Amino acid sequence: MLHLILASQSPARTKLLAEAGIRHTVLVSDVDEDAVQARYGVTDPHDTALLLARAKAEAVASLPEAEGALVLGCDSVFEFDGEAHGKPYTADVARERMLRMSGSAGVLHTGHWLVDCRDTDDDGTAGRGSGATLGAVASAEVSFQEMDPEEIDAYIATGEPLHCAGSFTIDGLGGAFIRKVDGDPHAVVGLSVSTLRGLLAAASVRITDLWPPR
Repeated sequence: MLHLILASQSPARTKLLAEAGIRHTVLVSDVDEDAVQARYGVTDPHDTALLLARAKAEAVASLPEAEGALVLGCDSVFEFDGEAHGKPYTADVARERMLRMSGSAGVLHTGHWLVDCRDTDDDGTAGRGSGATLGAVASAEVSFQEMDPEEIDAYIATGEPLHCAGSFTIDGLGGAFIRKVDGDPHAVVGLSVSTLRGLLAAASVRITDLWPPR
């Protein structure tokens, strides 16, 4: 039976996969995101999302627990006014960002990286596994409603935006402040199921093979 490992600790990502009927387990990587970015010097938000997704996937793929599995790494970066915004972590950073975002729009980039850890033929050609290691980015423009300072402070007080790329969610309390999304809404949650389908296809796997047996 096919085994998909999600290399992410995000509850939103695993919930999304579960709701899409995709069997998976979670194995969190120990990747130091700041160290990875410092090493490669990537400044473009699109490329940063893909780089971090790859680092997470490859870190988990190197573990004994990943043998025979498909490993998916994901990472999201919010691009606003040409700047890359990851998780704010502090209330002050979240407040400054949200005041700027009020009534404006930015682009949420979610990087996906898939590593096929299943066995291949001895000669390296595709056998049961494809040996694939490949990625893609799904992006969506997010437009925000006007937010007054009291609303922003109340939202920050919940703690929700502190650990989300861009300081907001679409599938939680933050959804009240989003006016519209142009692009794949799943990418804004943190994992594009249609992008995953494409990556799996490149590894000669149908996404329906990960649905529960009927």
